[in-house]
Amino acid sequence: MFKFWFKKDEPQTFDYIIAGLGNPGAEYENTRHNVGFMALSLLSQKYNAPIKKIKFKSVIGQCEIEGKRCLLLCPQTFMNNSGQAVVEAMSYYKIPPERTLIIFDDISLDVGRIRIRRKGSDGGHNGVKSIIYLSASDQFPRIKIGVGAKPHPDYDLARWVLSPFKKDELDSLGKALNSTVAAVECIMKHGIDYAMNKYNIKP
Repeated sequence: MFKFWFKKDEPQTFDYIIAGLGNPGAEYENTRHNVGFMALSLLSQKYNAPIKKIKFKSVIGQCEIEGKRCLLLCPQTFMNNSGQAVVEAMSYYKIPPERTLIIFDDISLDVGRIRIRRKGSDGGHNGVKSIIYLSASDQFPRIKIGVGAKPHPDYDLARWVLSPFKKDELDSLGKALNSTVAAVECIMKHGIDYAMNKYNIKP
């Protein structure tokens, strides 16, 4: 029988996994598809929790948010294989889908908006599709960050989500990222239903 040994500064388990989805590499840093990474970076800064340790095909960090021990995880598998990283961490720490919070981009929301869901389908998002497939569950909560719709219906989707934000979108993006951090804190403190009622407000 295998026995796992943990470093003194690493808790033996976590209450939540918080995974922000994106693509590794400097060329993707400021693209629409990488808002999950951006949100995790903001959480990392606020809680002085560097995300730099390599584990679970990811870079990870850890912190406590509203009394909950959280594993911060940014998969390095590229978006379409996000499930490989997320499910490996879930399995290792025995964290169920209901306590695995996924943060990712959504083209159906305007830049500046976020939407929280308790569970659901992949909605055409390949990173979420990978997590659902490999975990055999769609029961994980998620925060969707708006990145805006394609300029026109014939515009290539991959080209759009891999494009950078425009200068006039950056203020709205910043507000959405700050709202995402606040929503994470709200979920940890009050639960998903309370957070949905507070943040899923139509403009």
